[in-house]
Amino acid sequence: MPLALLALAMGAFGIGTTEFVIMGLLPQVGADLGVSVPTAGFLVTGYALGVMVGAPIMTVLGTRITRKNMLMLLMGLFILGNLISALAPVFAVMLIGRVVASLAHGAFFGIGSVVAAELVAPEKKAGAISMMFTGLTVANVVGVPLGTLVGQSAGWRVTFLIVAALGVLGLAGVARLVPDVPKPDGVQLRHEVAAFRNAQVILAMVMTVLGFGGVFAAITYIAPMMTQVSGFAESSVTWLLVVFGLGMVTGNLVGGRFADRRLMPLLYTSLGGLALVLLLFTFLASGKTASVVAVFLIGALGFATVPPLQKRVLDHAHGAPTLASAANIGAFNLGNALSAWLGGLVISAGFGYAAPNAVGAVLAAAALALAVVSHRLELRTAAGAATTAGTAGTARNAVTAEPGEAVASGAGAGGAAPAGAVSGAARS
Repeated sequence: MPLALLALAMGAFGIGTTEFVIMGLLPQVGADLGVSVPTAGFLVTGYALGVMVGAPIMTVLGTRITRKNMLMLLMGLFILGNLISALAPVFAVMLIGRVVASLAHGAFFGIGSVVAAELVAPEKKAGAISMMFTGLTVANVVGVPLGTLVGQSAGWRVTFLIVAALGVLGLAGVARLVPDVPKPDGVQLRHEVAAFRNAQVILAMVMTVLGFGGVFAAITYIAPMMTQVSGFAESSVTWLLVVFGLGMVTGNLVGGRFADRRLMPLLYTSLGGLALVLLLFTFLASGKTASVVAVFLIGALGFATVPPLQKRVLDHAHGAPTLASAANIGAFNLGNALSAWLGGLVISAGFGYAAPNAVGAVLAAAALALAVVSHRLELRTAAGAATTAGTAGTARNAVTAEPGEAVASGAGAGGAAPAGAVSGAARS
């Protein structure tokens, strides 16, 4: 794998840290800025909304410059946002800093996915994408726990200053290691937007929303679930999140390894397994051992879907993949927001803190159903193209055949390539 992927992973590490570290620092931030913890929670919501809105907008603004320059600009925006957060005198300024930082998130991962895929051979694309996303998953194992520890001991402002420094390292890495590949000729905004007319692109994005909704329906409420239902001490939540992060790293690497070989079987397995684990977790959350295993598997199965879904968007938005790739990153955050809202509804309705797991199971099962629909549609399209090509080949040979030559032989020649196309579609 090229060293440029290390630079992209470094930027992803900083972005992943700033996204999730705030969850462990809300009480400190709220107390320092004079707001309640629920009000401080808007720092999480504001960031997620900023990702959803910023991903397509920043990508569109970057269509006129090279991808390397855009990645550097995004890292600069990320650094600025975290500096604003670290130095914020009041809550409103802190919220502005969070939103500024979030504007870099979706576009960085979206454009970074395209760059990562272009740095390697076609059969290694998913592996390259997963290498970049490893930075995000490792952030949940290392960056978030350490950032929370530093924030609780030295102050939350120090944490955001350190995150800004991580952004500086990411910016330097992109500037030094990512090649300055010219912007593809002939690709304009209308071409990028046209990718959304492809049903497979839309289906992949909806699978992203539902699949990741399944993950965060459970993880959003992990603290009250683990303390009130499973019986863990509050101090245990930090290492439980590390377990979740280890699952994310494992799933991301496995997903990157197999998505290039058996993309759709991988999606079936990960989404089906996620739905089953979440369903079982609904009834087994009172057991500590079962809870630890479930938290790890939710992270692993959930993030095993990231490389194949991102690659599927890139494959079907071929020729103009940047905007679709960034929008798919926004879809992850839409899934987070949707599942957090639905999970809150079932808790408020009195079903208990384990009930969001059932919500997650339904969302993951819906994503699995869409994966089946998407694959069948793909196979049907490939079969239709094969039939059309075969008919055209037969007609062509019939016209050019010498007197007495068997027309059937032309049909056989015309049918060979489409048959291979069908088998190739089935393998994907």
